[in-house]
Amino acid sequence: MSRVLSWGRYPPIPQEAHAIAWRDAARAAWSDAAREHGTTLAFGNGRSYGDSCLAASGHVVQTLPLDRLIAADWQTGVLRAEPGVTLEQILDVAIPRGWMLPVTPGTKYATLGGAIANDVHGKNHHVRGTFGRHVRRFALARSDGSQFECSPDEQAEFFAATIGGLGLTGLILWAEIQLMPIRSSLIDMTSIRFGDLDEFFALSEKLDPLHEYSVAWVDCQSRGSALGRGIFMAGDHATDGPLEVTRRKKRTVPFTLPIPVFNRFTLRAFNELYYQKQQRGEVVAQVGYDAYFYPLDSLLEWNRIYGRAGFQQYQCVVPSATARDATRAILDAIAGSGTGSFLAVLKRCGDLRSPGLLSFPMEGTSLALDFPQRDALNTRLFANLDAIVREAGGRIYPAKDAHMPGADFRAAYPQWQQLEALRDPALLSRFWERTTRT
Repeated sequence: MSRVLSWGRYPPIPQEAHAIAWRDAARAAWSDAAREHGTTLAFGNGRSYGDSCLAASGHVVQTLPLDRLIAADWQTGVLRAEPGVTLEQILDVAIPRGWMLPVTPGTKYATLGGAIANDVHGKNHHVRGTFGRHVRRFALARSDGSQFECSPDEQAEFFAATIGGLGLTGLILWAEIQLMPIRSSLIDMTSIRFGDLDEFFALSEKLDPLHEYSVAWVDCQSRGSALGRGIFMAGDHATDGPLEVTRRKKRTVPFTLPIPVFNRFTLRAFNELYYQKQQRGEVVAQVGYDAYFYPLDSLLEWNRIYGRAGFQQYQCVVPSATARDATRAILDAIAGSGTGSFLAVLKRCGDLRSPGLLSFPMEGTSLALDFPQRDALNTRLFANLDAIVREAGGRIYPAKDAHMPGADFRAAYPQWQQLEALRDPALLSRFWERTTRT
């Protein structure tokens, strides 16, 4: 057994990981863990930030060794793989053949099972929705010994509950997804510097319909007339060029720092430099897919820079009707708090519905920031932000959460009771225990 943590290292509750290496032995292995410890939970590559990937019992079954590609039709782009396959492994075989993940989060080190369980989204939500929209079918094993295939037309209740279901309905043994055709692995990118939040919304309204991908970095330290300034990045797959797997040079943060490197002074300096580095208002460039989608993946173990206490990510989405005022209030509260994030991501989500019961995105605006774990400061700030999101009719992303009040979760995700009814009794996370039982 090995000991694992969530990516944010908060809450600091190590899990004993029981590895599963073969599909035919998977159900027995996790049933044994549940019988011995009460409950368990599937754990992939540990890219969830908070406590949704932590078992209430402290014992998880690690699916990362289930990393085999089972079948692929390169004429149609349909791929079947085990749940421990990482998105990087899929890209490595798909891109040279002219196929791409239709939806990808900000790291390629997430697993296929994790992408389904958290119904991940990316820079093209306004065009293609969430990952779950591109899942064709999967096999689900339950602790009672049953095993069945799920699709929109077969075991549809379990299909919907498993997509975005935080790994609580059973163990995915394999999944089949539809890939997206591309003609090049390069991305045509346009970067536009904007001076305030209103400019962001104007750019997003104009450019989102014209591009496959759009996202913005925002300076969370700016205030006054510059509140919400940042850099908007629109992208499309190039129509001509190589189909090559990117091999960027990687560096590793060698150890966990005793204290985080970020404070109000270093954050202000970093954000100013990052904003000013693009001297022209608009820059057009062609970049590799890896640099565009996964900028932080080139720095392995980057979570160590937040120090021994770890960090929390706060990611929320607020509906379009209240997005401007709510986003402005959130950024103003963060700027005045004395803390913040060097990587603050702002984007508008589209209206494409996910097939999953508990999918996070809604039509509106999403903001994501990382905060070094400082108990008193984060508690006060998050309570303030929660009140803004609650009043705006928004919600927080369970895959990134380590603090959400149970009442807020249950109000924002009213279909949680349907998931609870289908939850495998041998599976229970700390998140689910915290948000549905308190």
